Amino acid sequence: MRVPLSWLADYVDYPADTDPHALAAQFAAIGLEEEDFFGAEVSGPLVVGRVLDLVKEEHKNGKTVNWCRVDVGPEHNEAADDPKDPQPGEERPSRGIICGAHNFAPGDLVVVCLPGAVLPGDFHIAARKTYGHTSDGMICSTAELGLGDDHGGIIVLSDFGLTGEAGDDAIALLGLDDVTLDVNVTPDRGYQLSMRGIAREYAQMKGQSFTDFGSPEVAEVNAPTADGFPVAIDDVRPIDGVPGCDVFTALQVTGIDPTRATPYWMRHRLLEAGMRPISLTVDITNYVMLELGQPLHAYDTALLGEEIVVRRAEAGEKFTTLDDVERTLDAEDLLITDRSSDGSSKIIGLAGVMGGAAVEVSDQTTDVVIEAAHFDPISIARTSRRHKLSSEASRRFERGVDPKLGPVAARRCADLLVELAGGTLSAATTQIGEAPAPVVIDLAVDRVSSVVGVDYSLAEVVGLLEGIGADVEDLGDGIVRVTVPSWRPDLTADIDLVEEVARTGGYDRIPSIQPAARTGTGLTEAQRARRRISNLLTADGYTEVLSYPFTSAKRDDELRLEADDPRRKHSRLANPMSEDLPLMRTTLLSTLLDVAVRNFGRGAKDAALFEAGLVSTAEGLPTKPGPRYLPGYHPTEAELEEIYASVPAQPYHFAGVVAGHAEFPGIWGKGRRAEATDVIDTVRRIAEVSGVDVSVEAERGAPWHPGRAAKFTLADGQVLGYAGELHPKVIENLGLPARTVAFEIDLDALLAQDDLRTWDGALSTYPVSRQDVALVVDEDLPSQTLEATLIEGAGADLEGIEIFDLYTGDQLPEGKKSLAFRLTFRAPDRTLKADEASAMREAATALAAERHGAVVRS
Repeated sequence: MRVPLSWLADYVDYPADTDPHALAAQFAAIGLEEEDFFGAEVSGPLVVGRVLDLVKEEHKNGKTVNWCRVDVGPEHNEAADDPKDPQPGEERPSRGIICGAHNFAPGDLVVVCLPGAVLPGDFHIAARKTYGHTSDGMICSTAELGLGDDHGGIIVLSDFGLTGEAGDDAIALLGLDDVTLDVNVTPDRGYQLSMRGIAREYAQMKGQSFTDFGSPEVAEVNAPTADGFPVAIDDVRPIDGVPGCDVFTALQVTGIDPTRATPYWMRHRLLEAGMRPISLTVDITNYVMLELGQPLHAYDTALLGEEIVVRRAEAGEKFTTLDDVERTLDAEDLLITDRSSDGSSKIIGLAGVMGGAAVEVSDQTTDVVIEAAHFDPISIARTSRRHKLSSEASRRFERGVDPKLGPVAARRCADLLVELAGGTLSAATTQIGEAPAPVVIDLAVDRVSSVVGVDYSLAEVVGLLEGIGADVEDLGDGIVRVTVPSWRPDLTADIDLVEEVARTGGYDRIPSIQPAARTGTGLTEAQRARRRISNLLTADGYTEVLSYPFTSAKRDDELRLEADDPRRKHSRLANPMSEDLPLMRTTLLSTLLDVAVRNFGRGAKDAALFEAGLVSTAEGLPTKPGPRYLPGYHPTEAELEEIYASVPAQPYHFAGVVAGHAEFPGIWGKGRRAEATDVIDTVRRIAEVSGVDVSVEAERGAPWHPGRAAKFTLADGQVLGYAGELHPKVIENLGLPARTVAFEIDLDALLAQDDLRTWDGALSTYPVSRQDVALVVDEDLPSQTLEATLIEGAGADLEGIEIFDLYTGDQLPEGKKSLAFRLTFRAPDRTLKADEASAMREAATALAAERHGAVVRS
């Protein structure tokens, strides 16, 4: 919310010498955090000038410019400074200025920027030679001073309702020295999106009394009459049982002069608040919205039917909003429509969000109907997000607008139309519905002190709550009954009142006390596993990264996933951050590879990256959305299960990608580039440190190289993951370095296994006996299968086994390979003899020969 401080001073005692930065710090102490400062962008001499004479000159480039003599006051006028100027004796105190605009004449008062001034955008003004003259300054337009977008003409003071004398300070006259403070309004404090709300906060902060100029008890309002403009609320499908519109006020103003312009003071305040002036009628509705917090809408009566109808949309209805976008409506959307005597009807607005062009106020409008309604925040928020359409009105309605404010705001708008546009306010007044009964909460004063940690007295609690507009009744015994003001829908329980006392009493009073740590069982098994794997990867030289979990069908194509691949079954986002990334990822590699591509695109030569995070799958989800409940409702266990069943399963994955060197070159050698065996070994060691066994087989599916990738399967048949080299086409599609390798594992599947490590028994102190054997087997026999057979055949005294050689070549028959194993034996109770170790080795090879036709290679 942008708060022009000169506007704030209209409602509170705001000293002119207040330091805006000090004020921002004070606001921050009560929860209004500063976002930015605006204003004071013009410096140096900016003065009022009177055009003395004007000569139009045509030039060879086809442009006609005005050579002007401008009186800028005795302090700033200079004598003639150009041979083409009047001769001595004919001189008048003035300055010569070239101007290309043509919307002014001799005698007009204009705004002149003199040499030495600096305009918005760090634009420095100096005298310069142009079109045969020395232009000693610049006659300014609104755009050049940051007062609007109009470059077509310069500022003529009379057109803006301003007066002055030549030489007057134009910075003060135009309010260019005003400062605007932009504060961040949290979603639960919609009342702060108005000068009314900010003024109340300021008054309480400074201990000032506050007269609520938005209260029906203070402001003048119209009483409803029987002949008001007909309005019907026909909400047959309320959301969660809450009506979309519960209060609707309509006033009529006739005889508006459409030629009247918005006065400068209003234009300037709208611009300071971040809104663009449009036309007098529209500007007045926006001004009142900023002032009071009630969004308004003005309809051209000549274009409106005989009745206004508030209803829900029919699914599939079309409506073109003021931004000229045709929107397909949802059955939950609340609409403002009209109905004519012939039965015809048209949509005139998305309630609380944006109107349409059908009854838009134009430069021909003389009669208007002013709408000031109260809409359900949830309904407006859903419509705004559904159509990706946020407006100043929707921002306020979805945060909660004061339901009693409509009659006050409508009358304020009508009064301004009478005063500034020459209109006449009709006595006919429509008011349908009533504001809900106020919320009443009993609060124990000692609860405030116990929760906040500050010793508040009863009088202080009462004063702070009355400062926010609440009525407080002392019930005795330290209990107060609080009637919540209508503009605070966020206050529904005693803890909310505790928070308000803490906030308005000053957060700086709350002591900082470090709480005692709660006793517990430490990290969960899942947390330990994540930390263990992350430490292993970082020790291996990987760098952890984080990517957004959003992807697209295009990425599935780039990864060469088959049409029926389960990884193509994504959950689609209803409101994606980017239309290019509307899907939730089903594999970490789909987004992790983007990080790798970005690193290589910025000059990296080598990279080893990993990510740990959730993936989503749309498999097994119900076809209809899950249940929804009102805020504050606590679902039962059965309802929670139904909610969980309606969201995608999200297993936790680890993934890594390596490109470039696995071992860097140096004085110790040439180094070595990463290969598939590096990431395959990484997954093996992850399984090993987790105490689980995995079986390994060749993997030929996407996105892997068909001959350089492995699939890892756990003991219960679940797939742990994959590792290997990416397919050359995938690498080409993504722009990765050649021979890039990667892995991805499912941590949830890993945690579902039993830890096979045992710590029973004493360590043997006897020496080991090692036996080597080379076996010739079929080329397609997995080495792990052969290894498992040798372990089974060797017996209990086999302590370890490792492969140390693989040979294929001319010395072996076609389709055969030789695998060499080193078997390590150790007995727990004695030193093994060589014959005993040999016998165990032969038992192992015999079982391999029986099962796989293995032949000992001599």
